[in-house]
Amino acid sequence: MNYGIIAAGEGSRLAKEGFTLPKPMVQLHGEMLIDRLIAVFARNRAESVHIIINENSAVLEAHLLQAKYPVSVHIVKKTTPSSLHSFYELLKSTEAPNAFCLTTTDTVFKEEEFEAYIQAFEAETTLDGLMAVTSFVDDESPLFVRTDEQLGITDFCDTNDSSIRYVSGGIYCLRSKALAQVTRAVESGTNRMRNFQRRLVAEGLQLKAFPFQKIVDIDHVRDIATAELFLSET
Repeated sequence: MNYGIIAAGEGSRLAKEGFTLPKPMVQLHGEMLIDRLIAVFARNRAESVHIIINENSAVLEAHLLQAKYPVSVHIVKKTTPSSLHSFYELLKSTEAPNAFCLTTTDTVFKEEEFEAYIQAFEAETTLDGLMAVTSFVDDESPLFVRTDEQLGITDFCDTNDSSIRYVSGGIYCLRSKALAQVTRAVESGTNRMRNFQRRLVAEGLQLKAFPFQKIVDIDHVRDIATAELFLSET
């Protein structure tokens, strides 16, 4: 499995609240978000980890270059207009992977749930994509994920009519058919990850949701304590 981390955001909300380092360098229980993700990926059979950072992240780049990781880490340094464009740039740095797991740097989850997620993706070989979802809403602009009774994804929605159980968790496992749509989406002018996901549904790809009990995003300083408490829960 090849893994990717989108770490190209500016973390402007954290900066306004006094955290001046890049968001990937936020620490949870003494471990940086970026280091935690790489370690989790390495324990889940990562062949390589590809990370995109923006061009104003010199301190993050220095950390990534100096750190010793148990897996091969590749850095793409480019400022992009959206997470979809960051994904596009990451894929360009790989050698046409058959499968790719992508996440944003501020996605905090329980490792045992992530391990089960990866195992499910590897087992369900006919799926074009397995998307992490949760019923725990911890986002200022959530993407709601409509599913059928078998957790097949039928739509991605900006609003909830009260019938949708899940929101996107910001973790995506995709196979080659879905990965090919990244380039087509960007080159046709699609500019948001959620619109790319809608495109996958429109193209008839087989997508399924994998529920996590909880996924926490780090957008504000207060979220750090929330995430640490979450990780301490048994």
